[in-house]
Amino acid sequence: MSERALTGRTALVTGGARGIGRACCQRLAQSGANVAINYRSSEVQAHETVELVQVAGVKAHAIRADVSSPEQVEVMVAEVTNALGPIDVLVNNAAIFKYGPYTETTLEHWQQTLDVNLTGTYLVTWAVLEGMIQRNFGRIVNISSIAALRPRPMSIAYSVSKAGMIAMTKSLAEAVASHNIRVNAVAPGLIETEILDGVDRSILEQVIQDTPISRIGEPREVANTVFYLLSEESSFTTGQTLIVSGGRVMLP
Repeated sequence: MSERALTGRTALVTGGARGIGRACCQRLAQSGANVAINYRSSEVQAHETVELVQVAGVKAHAIRADVSSPEQVEVMVAEVTNALGPIDVLVNNAAIFKYGPYTETTLEHWQQTLDVNLTGTYLVTWAVLEGMIQRNFGRIVNISSIAALRPRPMSIAYSVSKAGMIAMTKSLAEAVASHNIRVNAVAPGLIETEILDGVDRSILEQVIQDTPISRIGEPREVANTVFYLLSEESSFTTGQTLIVSGGRVMLP
């Protein structure tokens, strides 16, 4: 696989300031892509990611936008296009997560989770899709979760939003395949990110015991899978969801 496989391409990573998003930004930069780092509140981390991306000798641009806002998404895409060029590669990673029983799944929490995780994916995708169709090229990866594939009684809204991303991935992939646009998803398991801060260690140990590879995953391992799906090494792959969970979830 060519290490500069995306040279000259412009990539947008939503929620790119830290964790899996930051790892994706770095991996895309290593492949030669110029990278736009979207963030909502993590300004300091976003500019740190800009510096990490620039180390690879490519352009980087941090842009603040709430992906659940149509107006902010429109402005973001215009700014990125002006700064780096038309968006060829999109990683929909921005998400919010709340852990709690169904009794805490209020309408407000439900709506906010779907607005960011699912509607945000729709808004950003549709904002770049017309340009991809015009140029007859596009590569999209949606970051879902194994929460979409197994019951998650303590994160119902999150699970629903991530399952919706998989359904969107499959349907959109078939709709735009004739335009040389491929759409895939990645479903990570437990990954070593800030989302684990404050999680009881006994819970983490149980998850590790349930994982055949017997450890928590690293952001770079998800980013490498994302890169594979964005590269031409996966040229015959679209509408698929790759699970990166250390074997914790296996589908037939």
